[in-house]
Amino acid sequence: MDPLATSGVDSSKYSTEGKEDPVKKLVLAIAATGLMVPATPALAKHHGRHHTYQPRYQTASNGVRYWQGQDGRYYCKRSNGTTGLIIGAAAGALAGRAIDTRGERATGTILGAAAGALLGRQVQRGSVRCR
Repeated sequence: MDPLATSGVDSSKYSTEGKEDPVKKLVLAIAATGLMVPATPALAKHHGRHHTYQPRYQTASNGVRYWQGQDGRYYCKRSNGTTGLIIGAAAGALAGRAIDTRGERATGTILGAAAGALLGRQVQRGSVRCR
């Protein structure tokens, strides 16, 4: 039942039948545009011979990945030692705390964490040099 009809108000003034809501049109237009934009690059035709360079990685026996660049030089990627740094810092902090038994043990913990972090990073990175 129409609430305007029971209140005695002329509902023909407020009827939306036959009228189009401009906000609704705007929302539908934006939605349609949003669906069209991602499909546009897929529809574009590729003209000419453009070759995108994709390096081919190879792994050496020591676990270092390397590839030949477009300039003919060889490049390598190795671990930056982050995991070793974190684990070394934690182990060093525990060791430093155990060694420094007098008074406030914060100094031993901090120095142990710093030394452990540096040692752990170097151990993980190893002695591999990228040239």
